[in-house]
Amino acid sequence: MRKVLILLLLSSTVCFARSRAAKHTFEVETGYPKGRHGYLVEYRVPLACGGADAPYNMQWQTIADGKAQAKRDRKRCKKHAR
Repeated sequence: MRKVLILLLLSSTVCFARSRAAKHTFEVETGYPKGRHGYLVEYRVPLACGGADAPYNMQWQTIADGKAQAKRDRKRCKKHAR
């Protein structure tokens, strides 16, 4: 019983970490193994909303577009978690 409670507490505070290997694979596949100046690698469906940490779920975005998407995603994922 005690172990289950601890696991539930840990699962509710999970931090979604990006896989460096998946990001690097995406960069190589798109022809920019060292990144693109002025662009970010963003998730199409955020990890917090159930998106996969895989190259097929990544895209290049300008820094401004990435910030705007992050703001929208925070609202959307908050609704998704309820």
